[in-house]
Parts: sequence; C-alpha cells; structure tokens
Amino acid sequence: MPVLASVSARVQPLAVAARIIMLALVAALTLIATKEPAQLRWIALLVVAALPAFLAPDHRVLGPLGRFSEVVITGLAAGSIAAAADLTGTVDVGFGAEAVLPYLAVPLLTAALRRRPTEGAALLGVAAVALVAGGTLIGRAGTDSPITQPGFLAAGGQWLVLGAIITFAADTMRQLMQPAEPTPQPYAEATRLLTQLRSVARSLPGATLDPGGISEHLLEELRLVAPGDRAAVLSTSGGGRLVVLAQTGAERVDWETTLDSDSAIAEAWATQQPQVASRSQARSHRRGEVSALVVPLVAGVRTIGLVILEADVSSAYPSSVVFDVTGVTEPAAIRLEAALLFDDVRSLATNEERQRLAREIHDGVAQELVMVGYGIDNALATLPEDSEETAEELRTLRNEVTRVITELRLSLFELRSEVDRNGGLAAAIAEYARTLGTSAGLRVHFTFDESTARLPAATEAELLRIAQEAITNARKHAGASNLWVTCTVDPPYAEIEVSDDGKGFADDRPDGRYGLTIMAERAERIRGRLKITPRHPSGTTVAVVLGSPGRRDSVRDSVSAPEGE
Repeated sequence: MPVLASVSARVQPLAVAARIIMLALVAALTLIATKEPAQLRWIALLVVAALPAFLAPDHRVLGPLGRFSEVVITGLAAGSIAAAADLTGTVDVGFGAEAVLPYLAVPLLTAALRRRPTEGAALLGVAAVALVAGGTLIGRAGTDSPITQPGFLAAGGQWLVLGAIITFAADTMRQLMQPAEPTPQPYAEATRLLTQLRSVARSLPGATLDPGGISEHLLEELRLVAPGDRAAVLSTSGGGRLVVLAQTGAERVDWETTLDSDSAIAEAWATQQPQVASRSQARSHRRGEVSALVVPLVAGVRTIGLVILEADVSSAYPSSVVFDVTGVTEPAAIRLEAALLFDDVRSLATNEERQRLAREIHDGVAQELVMVGYGIDNALATLPEDSEETAEELRTLRNEVTRVITELRLSLFELRSEVDRNGGLAAAIAEYARTLGTSAGLRVHFTFDESTARLPAATEAELLRIAQEAITNARKHAGASNLWVTCTVDPPYAEIEVSDDGKGFADDRPDGRYGLTIMAERAERIRGRLKITPRHPSGTTVAVVLGSPGRRDSVRDSVSAPEGE
C-alpha cells in the first residue's frame, strides 16, 4: 500500500503537467494545419473532458469517465481536423490527423501509471472506434472521407500502436518512477533481521523455535484427525537425505530417507502434493495390509519437510481425511520453517563464535605462552653451573608451560571440531577420541553402529559436544589406561557412551559439577537423557541417550575395533 500511494502521488502532477503541455501543443498544431480558429472547438472540448483530471483525479467515476471522454473527443477531432487540413491544402490528411492524435497518449499514460491495464485496453478500443467514426462521419463537402485516405489510416494506426506500448509497458514505467532504494549493508541488514527474529521469538504464544518440539506437537494434532499406527515428520539434511525430526507409533520405523528412490516420499517431495500408497514407506517394508499418506510441508514455494502417516489397514486415507490432514499441516509448515531457519542461524552463529575463539586463543594466549617457554629455555641456558636448585625450578616451570600449551592446543582442536555432513557423527567422535587418546597415552576402543540416515545437524552437534566433554574428563582426571567409545545412531534414536577404567568420578573435583551441568544442559536441549554410572571393576561410564531403541532390521555401517587394529 505505501508503494501504491507513492505512485499515486507522482501520477497526479505528471498527468496535470502532461495535459497542459499537450493541450497547448495540439492547439498550436491545429491552427497550423487548418488555419481555421473554429477547429479550436475540439481543443475546448478536450479542456472540458480534462477537468476531472485537474479537479478530481482520484474519483472512482469521474476520473475514468474523463479519460474515456478525452479518447472519444481526440478520435472525432482527428477526422474533423484532417478533413479541414485537406480542404485548405495546407497539409495532407495524415498530417492533419497528427495535429491532435498526440493527445491520445495522455489518458492512456494516466491509466497505465494508475495500474489499470483493463481500463487501458478499453481506452484503446474506444480510441479505435472513435477514429473510425471521426474519419467516416465527419468531413467537408467536396472532399473524400478521411477514412479512405492512406495517410489518415497510417497516422491513426501509428498512435494506436504507441498507445498499446504505453498501456502494456506500464510495469517498466512504474519501476522507473520508483525512487532508487539504497542497497542495504550486509551487517546492517543482518542486525535488523536478527532484532526482528528476537522480538518474534519472545512473543511466540506458548511455542518454541525448536524443530523437534514443533514436529512432536504436529503429530499430536494429526492424531486427532487421521487414523494411524505410525507417524513421522522428516526434514532435509545434507547429501540429499531426510532426517527424522519426530515420530510416534508402537515401534520405531526405519523410514526411507533418500529422495531419489521410487517411493511416495520422493513423489510427494517432487510434486508438492499429498501422496497415498498401499505399502509402507520404511526401508524394511511391512507385510500385510498397509496404508500410507505422505503430505509435503510447503512454505511458500519451498518444500521444507514431509509428514508420513501409516495405518495397518487398507484405504485408511480417503480424500476427506487427506483434506483434514492438509488443513493441519499447512499452518504447521510455516512454524516449522521458522524453527528450521532459526536453528540454522543459531548453528552458524555458534560455529562462527567457536572459530573466532579458536583464532583468538591461537593468536593471543597460545603464542604468549610459547614465548614464555622460550624465555625459560634461554634462562636455563645462561644459568651458572652451581645454580642447580634454580635450574630444577625452571625445568619444572618449563614442563608446566609445556603442559598448558598442550591443553590449549587440544582445546583449539575441540573448538574447531565439527560434524562433517558427509562424514557423520561417528567419524567426528572417532577423530576427537583418537587425537586426545594419543596425547594422553590412552588405548581407545571404538564401537560404531551408524545408520545411513542422519540426525538433524543441531542434534549431531550437541551429541558431539557431550562426547567431547566426557572424553576430556576421562583424559584429564580419570588416570585411565583404556577408553571405550560407543556410538549408535539409528534416527531418531541415538546413544553415545564413553567409558574408562580409571579411578572413577570424584565428587570433590572442583570442576566436576560444572562439567556435568554442561553435559546435562546439552542433553536436555535435544530432549535426551544423560546417565553417569560406575564401571565395574573400575572407572566411569557417561552415556547420552536420544529416543528409544527399536528393531535393528536395516543395514548398518558397524565397526568394533581397538585403536590401532
């Protein structure tokens, strides 16, 4: 609406100025072409027809009526002035019509700038009829009708074509009239958008910007309108696969997560239309009667996810049920898109901050500690031979500086560690455990059982941080010789377990409670459960569990081997 008002504000002075200029021009041309002041009566009629444009330009009736009157008078005047010019012999018939036809552009331009293409087309039609009528009915005794003259036909056709260009090129003209908008600066635009996002997030009524929570709520709503034994909400991830955001049912299902397979899931994603199938959408298809309904979650023109409903009966999803389901999923798609976008923004911001901290530590404290170590080495080299006690203290200090530098480098590695969307969660945990195990002389044993399906990126990131904290605690404080790392991923279920054979978890350790709190908060953020138990005969087991395990009937990538074997 502000844009329309801006355009309207510019149209009025432009139309008034155009009419005044064109009226003066056609009046002068008429006198030149005919040498008859009587022909100025047509100009007087045009002035009368233009009065609404001067006095009531925005009137719903008078404005269009005035423009139609201008077109009619212009067409009739063209015939009369052409005949008069031919009679006096000043110019031929075609040039006589050209004296008044330029005014035809004024009402057509006004209609175009006011975003009235239908009115513009009607004005063109009326102009053509008026030209024919003027050239046929209005003439002078002893002269041929102007309509029979090629010059008149050429002049009339020329101005009708120009009028069509004016009418149907309105969008381009409106864009030229718009003030140039300044190009927003990236950081200023980002600040504005993030401020809006923060305000919206705080005002959401009883909702969160958590994709998993929104998906669970959607499944609860669908349970009231459609039958089903199993249901799930899937969204996109890297590598052209889908991830399970939430699911309900008697047992967990290994849903088909590829978009290039021959399935209702791929068809619904490609067509953005609900798909009904008579077979399960799981990788391990169920036997017996099954009805499946796959509904795409479309926000604008983009598919952001899918809802899958399955029932162990035939024909469970007629068109009436599909209609009820889409009535629930359409508004939910907007909520889920907002949550997914917020999740992406949060992940990007978190990763950027971790990288920034890593750079600051590397370029600041780490470099300064290295210089301190060099200073200690120089002091040792220049000590007198009889200063053994001072030398021993310096060597102890040098060892401590070396230990701190090592810890800093491991911290930098932890900050920079991320889950590669092509490598997976297990690979990221294995790389971290292998690096820290080597630095501490630990023998690390891996057991991986990872499905080809993926967890949401934010969930994988939180699980990696929990595993990092558990591995770091075992390295720093347990005094262990062996470390067992188990990673089981079968979306939406996942379990990460880190065990050591050290001295166990000491409650009196000053940073113990803080580390536990961090891990517990991360687990709660992804709706997981953190468990810390003693390991027999010695050591501690830290486990985080997401979801609940189900059937293990699909192909897995499984590895179980100690480090180095």
